Amino acid sequence: MGIDAFIAALGLLADPWAILIMLLATVVGMIVGALPGLGTVTALAMILPFTFVLTGPQAIGLLLAIYVSSVYGGSIPAILINVPGTPQSAATTFDGYPMAKAGKAAEALGWVTVASTIGGIFSMIVLVFAAPQLAALAVQFGSIETFALIVFSLTTIAWVSAGNPIKGLLAGVIGVILSTVGVDELSGADRFTFGNFALSAGFHVVPILIGLFALSEVFVTAGQGISTTAKPIISTGFKIARFRDWWAMKRTILRSSVLGTFLGVLPGVGATAASLIGYAQAKSASPNSENFGKGEPEGIVASESANNAVTGGALVPTLALGIPGDAATAVMLGALVIHGITPGFQLFNRNPDLVSFIFVALLVANIMMLIVGAMMAQVFSRVLKLPHALVMGGVVALSLAGSYVIRFSVLDVWVAVMAGISGLLLRYANVPLAPIVIGFILGTPLETNLRQGLIVTQMQPLKFLESPIAVGFFTLTLIVVLWPLLKRYLPKRRTID
Repeated sequence: MGIDAFIAALGLLADPWAILIMLLATVVGMIVGALPGLGTVTALAMILPFTFVLTGPQAIGLLLAIYVSSVYGGSIPAILINVPGTPQSAATTFDGYPMAKAGKAAEALGWVTVASTIGGIFSMIVLVFAAPQLAALAVQFGSIETFALIVFSLTTIAWVSAGNPIKGLLAGVIGVILSTVGVDELSGADRFTFGNFALSAGFHVVPILIGLFALSEVFVTAGQGISTTAKPIISTGFKIARFRDWWAMKRTILRSSVLGTFLGVLPGVGATAASLIGYAQAKSASPNSENFGKGEPEGIVASESANNAVTGGALVPTLALGIPGDAATAVMLGALVIHGITPGFQLFNRNPDLVSFIFVALLVANIMMLIVGAMMAQVFSRVLKLPHALVMGGVVALSLAGSYVIRFSVLDVWVAVMAGISGLLLRYANVPLAPIVIGFILGTPLETNLRQGLIVTQMQPLKFLESPIAVGFFTLTLIVVLWPLLKRYLPKRRTID
């Protein structure tokens, strides 16, 4: 980004209306993201008609602010009531809600807000300096390479199932099986629908998430009895940890930000997978891994910096290739075209001022998210001051409403209820719930890319090894799978020597 282009971008952003529009969009995006069942794509789709009366820069600033803040907004109910507002915040519930239950809601909101901002700004910096190069890398990922990446990603099931590897693997298989329900994308055949037309569309991730984490928590609380449930001392408001605490997280933040940006560049992977993989990676590398799932701030930082880093990464193929990185950027791509902006390699040459404005607007959107998030967190956190029975009733109402509005289907409500009951039983059986989500999210792209790869190689799977990228990911997968055995063997070798 040249100096002249940067100055021109600042000139476009100096418009008071553009700043006001972005500020209002940040608030709206945060609220929509915090409402279960709506999410980023819904927020962008809702606001898209309003961009028709705006100038190009104003429309871009509006959409970027909605995009960034709605991803963050999903973490607020994930922490406060164990309901991920968006699928991207699923991993945040693992440690965010235990922190809130322990009376550290203000601290949890501080961790999540700052981590989200850092991840978003990191991806913006990468977008500025490496967009064309990363776009060229994304082009090299065909079905075979993506399949190898997803196979490696599935090893995260082992990392989030510490102490219960067999149960974690079983839960992951359940998730993969659930992802196969519906019409087969390649053949058009119905699978596991049992003649029910409503099942032809398959299961949506939101009702499953809501049921497994939110409703199962309500059922557990109901089983214990609300009157006997200890009410923690809640610290409402917003509290940022000390600098030295953040400095201790530097490796986790960098790892998750890089991971989120990279996965954002790859079309179709998305922020949900990034947050889960970032969380699992942090757990595997952390000396405090035994505290994950019990209110460990590092788990919050890992998941939130990863899912917000996807925002900048997903814009790389969108701007440089005209290929949307995820569903949200697909909506943004349509808005750009409506305003006469054609993404692609020539965009950087023909409209450097506009590209620079996008970079600067993304930075401003993340800063606004930090400021507005800090202010609104003090309001949201007071929900924990309400009577426990009222909070649990609100969770049920939000959960059922969020499950319904995602596709306006009663079936999704029943799916959420059944997932809640199943989650309750799985909790009592000490089966980890996170692998189910990982298996469900990665199951469809795993199957699709495997079958497309087999078609490309004419049903010869060994030809997958002709791709250096695929071989690299397969090798990493083997290392991760065999590492526990190697760790047991190496100490024995040392004692013998």
